[in-house]
Amino acid sequence: MSHFRLIRRTAAVAAFAIGAVAMTGAAQAAQPLPFPFLPLLPQPAAMQPLAYAPVEQAAPQPQAVPQHDDDAPAAELPARLKRQIVSYATREAPGTIVIDTPNTYLYYVLGGGRAVRYGIGVGRDGFTWSGVQSITRKAEWPDWTPPREMIARQPYLPRHMAGGPGNPLGARAMYLGGTIYRIHGTNAPSTIGTHVSSGCIRLTNDDVTDLYARVNVGAKVIVLPDSRRADNASGRRG
Repeated sequence: MSHFRLIRRTAAVAAFAIGAVAMTGAAQAAQPLPFPFLPLLPQPAAMQPLAYAPVEQAAPQPQAVPQHDDDAPAAELPARLKRQIVSYATREAPGTIVIDTPNTYLYYVLGGGRAVRYGIGVGRDGFTWSGVQSITRKAEWPDWTPPREMIARQPYLPRHMAGGPGNPLGARAMYLGGTIYRIHGTNAPSTIGTHVSSGCIRLTNDDVTDLYARVNVGAKVIVLPDSRRADNASGRRG
């Protein structure tokens, strides 16, 4: 019997010890974490909940920059339309411009029976004109504001376009009196030698830049009618 009582007493002691250990663990779990005065210490990664998924910042995409191919070769003009000094008999004073509409030439009178001849584009059928005007204004890389008459025929045209290589007036413009017409450059050199415009006189950008440097405001401009007979190959008037 004494042996049996010893076993029971040992089991009771063991049960009491286990209970004490459990109560001690619960009490410790209820206590706050040590060092409560250091709230800014980082918690372990496993204890930091993510409020949102991390966002990968993509690098900004490069934007294409419009470029103008200044090194592209200019369209080759026929020999007769290239800028050249020719014989030109006239009584007009040096500095006068003569527009030979049917032959698509512009003459800048040098005097002494000579002139600089440029190939030009002129008005298409129904849009040629003739008369005497003067240069009233000059502009480099001019803005383009199509006149009302042109917009009425072509409503899709822009109401205004800033000057630049893509502008239809090209590199230079010389304005003729109080008319809507100009002598100007073009970004379409293939139209030189043709009857294609709405009445303006166009040159290549290289040629209009050369003419622009020669011409003064107030210079006389003679526009010959399209009905006159063609000049001969030397550039002399027929």
